[in-house]
Amino acid sequence: MNKMDTTFPTVINGPLHTDRRHDSAHKHVAGSADYIDDMPEPAGMLHAALGMTDRAHAIITSMDLSGVETYPGVVAVLTAKDFPVNDISSAHKHDEPVLAEKLVEFHGQPTFVVIAETRAAARQAARRARIDYEDLPAILSVADAKAAGGKLVTEPLTLKRGDADTALAKAPKRLQGQMEVGGQEHFYLEGHISIAIPGEDDEMTIWASTQHPSEIQHMVANVLEVPSNAVTVFVRRMGGGFGGKETQGNQFAAIAAIAARKLKRAIKIRLDRDEDMAATGKRHDFVIDYDIGFDEEGRIHGVKAEFAARCGFSADLSGPVTDRALFHVDNAYFYPHVEVKSLPLKTNTVSNTAFRGFGGPQGCVGAERFMEEIAYALGKDPLDVRIANFYGEPGSDHVLTPYHQTVEDNIMPRLVAELSEKTDYRKRREEIIAFNKQSRVIRKGIALTPVKFGISFTMTAFNQAGALVHVYQDGSIHLNHGGTEMGQGLYTKVAQVIADCFQVDLDRVKITATTTGKVPNTSATAASSGTDLNGMAAYDAARQIKERLVGFAAEKWKVSEADVEFLPNRVRVGTDIIPFPEFISQAYFARIQLSAAGFYKTPEIHWNRATGQGRPFYYFSYGASVSEVSVDTLTGEYIVNRADVLHDVGHSLNPAIDKGQVEGGFIQGMGWLTTEELWWDGKGRLRTHAPSTYKIPLASDKPEIFNVELAEWSVNKLPTIGRSKAVGEPPLVLPISVVEAISMAVASVADYRQCPRIDTPTTPERVLMAIERLKTA
Repeated sequence: MNKMDTTFPTVINGPLHTDRRHDSAHKHVAGSADYIDDMPEPAGMLHAALGMTDRAHAIITSMDLSGVETYPGVVAVLTAKDFPVNDISSAHKHDEPVLAEKLVEFHGQPTFVVIAETRAAARQAARRARIDYEDLPAILSVADAKAAGGKLVTEPLTLKRGDADTALAKAPKRLQGQMEVGGQEHFYLEGHISIAIPGEDDEMTIWASTQHPSEIQHMVANVLEVPSNAVTVFVRRMGGGFGGKETQGNQFAAIAAIAARKLKRAIKIRLDRDEDMAATGKRHDFVIDYDIGFDEEGRIHGVKAEFAARCGFSADLSGPVTDRALFHVDNAYFYPHVEVKSLPLKTNTVSNTAFRGFGGPQGCVGAERFMEEIAYALGKDPLDVRIANFYGEPGSDHVLTPYHQTVEDNIMPRLVAELSEKTDYRKRREEIIAFNKQSRVIRKGIALTPVKFGISFTMTAFNQAGALVHVYQDGSIHLNHGGTEMGQGLYTKVAQVIADCFQVDLDRVKITATTTGKVPNTSATAASSGTDLNGMAAYDAARQIKERLVGFAAEKWKVSEADVEFLPNRVRVGTDIIPFPEFISQAYFARIQLSAAGFYKTPEIHWNRATGQGRPFYYFSYGASVSEVSVDTLTGEYIVNRADVLHDVGHSLNPAIDKGQVEGGFIQGMGWLTTEELWWDGKGRLRTHAPSTYKIPLASDKPEIFNVELAEWSVNKLPTIGRSKAVGEPPLVLPISVVEAISMAVASVADYRQCPRIDTPTTPERVLMAIERLKTA
């Protein structure tokens, strides 16, 4: 590494760009990784449990908690009146109380909290409340919300370019349709949990399973009515997050903190699976209405679409989620004329929230339905329609997105061509069509779908990060940054950056728990930006220390700075070779500062929501997948026979971890699109509230043949950390090819003359209904 560079070089000869195991992988396998519930409990710790309502929309007319208060082991019962500020709304709309006081807005909304000597006692006592209600009409779905006038939880967004109405009117061909895209439960292995430990002078220490320690800090400070400097939040690791722990942990940290202050004892609250699924938000489900104009070649002339989302009772993150859905309604395709609108609808269901992809996957599903509709209308291979609508090369007329950002790094044509050739897509499609002509019961399908995903927080201010690096006298290194570890390998990647900068072994870098007491004002670990932001912030800190060390060596040994070189575990100064620990020791005795705070903010991005124009994304990540399925036309059941993925992560910092993220994202996305069905009954009760009724993918559900490759030839043209690209969210969009392949198999029963229009998740029931519908059409 060049000693005085302030930007990261393209190629680094060190611990970066190599396969390294996740720092906690061996602990995960052995069961020795400590999560919050594994921590030794402070003396005198009490346990909290939620008292939940059983109405979707109602007024509480009376609440008798005497049976709760007298239950053995109960120490206290908290209601909304115990909270000086009964508000945890992350959108600052003051629409989300910690505990419902009079108005109940969804089934399962917490209205009181039991504090007891044991968790079992607290949970048992919570069931002894007697609550009377005055029922109100409940709005449970997008259709209900529209019929009731369409009340919104936040301001909608419109993205517009050109004249969509005129383009549609003049297009040689035109079609309209509607699609429902289902939601998804996060189903992290570790549910929500918080421990609050009171200190002196209004201090409060919080251990929380959260992706956003700074937001927990601010929310706890808000409900306690103390400044943020009185609250310190710690997170070592989460047992999964996927967006469900970006804002949803606020409530439980606030409850624990209020109880801890009131009782002057440590408080733990841990939800079980049923409570977690009933009381916390999920991926937004959408109803997409679309109008498409196109020509005989399948090229789109104009698009109009409305993305109506079931947002739940409060705003939470529904504004930016529905915004990002619109940002991805183009996916990999150029629309000459486009007008798309969001409709973030209020419903009497739990407030939906962030989920891996943050609305982007729902937008991409819409885009792929457009391509599929056109292909069936014209009798073409959907891949040909997709290729015909790809964004162009830089300098062409086909590079402007609906939000007026220029696509400058389009590698999609090469990536798709390479994947199609490697997987024999064309030949296999012909063979499948021939097979379907001969087979009466089992029908097959194949599809190739692309992914273009924008990387950055669309709220520009969130694109910043800090880090703290200490080098100790013995040459060991302490690393802390604002990113959180939820299993995705962020800690390992950032440690690789530091090890590479100093050219030391990776095990010399100590990874420490994320805490607001070391790195303040952090953004959530979300938007696929964890490594981009925190890796660069950590590099900035290491760079500062390294520059001081180079200056020290040049002065002490009387050589030029160019003659100071960091080699593996040693430093060359002129002709002298000094072991790294000895070199650091000498720097300490020369009173060289061996600590630095680093900072990074993503450059070049800007966004004006009022005009719907700007550059919200620093760059795009790309990918594509081919999936082949077999469908039983008598039952609607299906098997994913094979899936092939080629994905772009730029110059990978850690190919092993990145490939694991692609594999995991594909399976999680496949679950969302095929088996994971959320279902509320007519009274607003979530009936799919446990693994007995909510079906996540199992190991046996993965494709029988599953090939994942990284596009090793891709290098980010922009100066990201090590010229890498984000890997967290984009892979979740890849299994749209599974849905499209199922659709092709279903379409075969009507000789591919109609688009099956199967909503997601494509459960066997939906597949069977589509087959029967096409048979009788």
